[in-house]
Amino acid sequence: MIRFALLYLTLITGTANAAHPVIDISKASDFIEKMTRQHGFDKAELQQIFSQTRYRADIIQAISHPAESTMPWHRYRNIFVKESRIAGGIEFWQQHQKTLQRAQETYGVPVEIIVAIIGIESRYGKNTGKYRVIDSLSTLAFYYPKRAKFFRGELEHFLLLSREENVDPTQSKGSYAGAMGQPQFIASSYRHYAVDFDGDGKRDLWNNMDDIIGSVANYFSLHKWQPGKAITTRANISGDRYKTLLDDGYKPKYRLSKLAMLGISPSHTLDQNASAALLELESSDGPEYWVVLDNFYVITRYNHSPMYAMAAHQLGQKILARMK
Repeated sequence: MIRFALLYLTLITGTANAAHPVIDISKASDFIEKMTRQHGFDKAELQQIFSQTRYRADIIQAISHPAESTMPWHRYRNIFVKESRIAGGIEFWQQHQKTLQRAQETYGVPVEIIVAIIGIESRYGKNTGKYRVIDSLSTLAFYYPKRAKFFRGELEHFLLLSREENVDPTQSKGSYAGAMGQPQFIASSYRHYAVDFDGDGKRDLWNNMDDIIGSVANYFSLHKWQPGKAITTRANISGDRYKTLLDDGYKPKYRLSKLAMLGISPSHTLDQNASAALLELESSDGPEYWVVLDNFYVITRYNHSPMYAMAAHQLGQKILARMK
């Protein structure tokens, strides 16, 4: 029986290894030289790491065909703004209320936004990713020319991060694009925005709830979140002059008086000095229009999709309403 089990383990391991072969280390040779020269890494240690690093064809497939790029808003919304995530957010808020309140007081970011982000990114820690980060980033850095420069930079940050936090780079797991922990920070964001919110000398975004919550709040704060300011509100449209704004993107740059001249009025009273943009989203009943403000744009610095930002806002509002 033991011999059979060992044989079976060898067979399935061999199958897995065949499906995910070791990367061609020659592709990493220049990168290894750079890390040795610029950051003082030991060349032999890096060669050992990359000799255990695997090419993942499924990662190339996933990043080449992201579902979000073709999904209409009403379908996207139904994935994230649904009962299970609302209920999960309420439970998360209740469990970590003191830390969430401290983060809001420290960074000025509303609790409901912090909770919604963690809910969207990892379902409150239930799904932080199944891929080894070293495999993800190496596959994309050396086998995905379209974004090789970006992912080489992230691979560099990841190895520096692993050294700074004293963790084995072959053990960390994350998304297919290398995002890590409950807030799904990429390596550069982890290094720049993660905080040691409980003062234990480490920044652990997988298991330390203080660090996780504080880091999300710090991220938004450093991207110029405006405490107490609105995020977005539905737009009332008249005429067709509003269409001139639809190609201008979602970065707020117009006064509300300019929007009014084009037949756009917010459904709720807003600060007349606020900068705004017009966003069109596809609902199941046709297009819907939103006046989006600077805090909406800040959410898009976490994920550049305006649908993501709207989902985070709406999920947060649903959770907040149930907490009152």
